[in-house]
Amino acid sequence: MSAANLSRKATFDTMTCLGTETPERPGSEPTTMPVKFEDRNGYESGFLHGWDIPLPLAVGANASDMLPLRRGGTGVELKYQNFSVIMSASRRLPMLTAVNLLGLDREQVDRIDTWYFDGRLDKSDQWGDELYHGNSLDRGHMVRREDPVWGPLAKQANADTFHFTNSCPQMASVNQKTWVGLENHILKMAKADGMRVNVYTGPFFSDADVDYRGAKIPLAFWKVVAIVTEEGRPSATAYKISQQQELSELEYIFAGYLTYQISVKEVMDQTGINFSALLDYDGFTQRAVMTGERTIELINNLDRVKI
Repeated sequence: MSAANLSRKATFDTMTCLGTETPERPGSEPTTMPVKFEDRNGYESGFLHGWDIPLPLAVGANASDMLPLRRGGTGVELKYQNFSVIMSASRRLPMLTAVNLLGLDREQVDRIDTWYFDGRLDKSDQWGDELYHGNSLDRGHMVRREDPVWGPLAKQANADTFHFTNSCPQMASVNQKTWVGLENHILKMAKADGMRVNVYTGPFFSDADVDYRGAKIPLAFWKVVAIVTEEGRPSATAYKISQQQELSELEYIFAGYLTYQISVKEVMDQTGINFSALLDYDGFTQRAVMTGERTIELINNLDRVKI
């Protein structure tokens, strides 16, 4: 145990909140070199038994916004252990993350404190701690830290989630409450049934996003989940969470939030990401096609989630 150093007088700026992570001082963030990623498996399209789902990519006008690797590989897919990321060139944030989640064979791995740049891209391609330092924005994991942590390389998967390429700015009340609640529900379901789950996550980019420190902070995020039920039925569901109220004032972090179940087609239409492999297996999408109307339900209780 360290002895008290009475020469270290207290200042307000040196105080820290218990139980929260403090961003590195901007400019001191470490970088993981490309050679360290050579053995990563990335997202596996055939992970769900009997249902092959290719890595969704942006199509149409948004296809040109997918950022190619600068070094350490070709194409636009950043492979990590059990998950992959597609970066947006214009926003310097992940456009899409895709993770394979195994309900069994999971390992408890301690959280780490340090976030890293991915050396396969330039630092200018990724937002580092200059975006998160000294405010109430969280470095929100797009791939939840626990989701890829399974198999013999669980510790590597855990560390891989702490790259800025897997981070989007989220207000603390969204990242620490709402998103976590939905993700816990999905993870609990997978653990209970020993299920395999594919989870795709990303931001809704829009012109209305909030300008802040040179970045545009997304007003909302989406999540798409694909599973095969115990009866062998393929199921795809989609969710939207808004942080618009929280972003109205970055200083006020205890505002309300809204979470919705929406159609996979709506995510596809708004993001330009190709989820066509899932549309036939989403009841919300099929209802929207039949009625010609948007299908959306407020999730004020996780028991209302439909699969």
